[in-house]
Amino acid sequence: MCYNGRVQNGVVVLENGAELAEGTIVRVEAVSASAIPPDNENVPTLYEQLAPLIGTVEGLPPDMAQNHDHYLHGLPKR
Repeated sequence: MCYNGRVQNGVVVLENGAELAEGTIVRVEAVSASAIPPDNENVPTLYEQLAPLIGTVEGLPPDMAQNHDHYLHGLPKR
């Protein structure tokens, strides 16, 4: 899980009333405010982010999507 929060009086306070159980091990990474989109902003899906790449790779077998495990790992074709 990823939670957003702010440091207040030397303590990390999670946004949106999120709470973690006492003793939960966490990793804290400082980021700029511009790196976190506001809650009301539409964040593009992974598909929307990668859509420009769809169909751009040339020279793959015609059944690559269905049999990628065969081509990548040597498993039997489906």
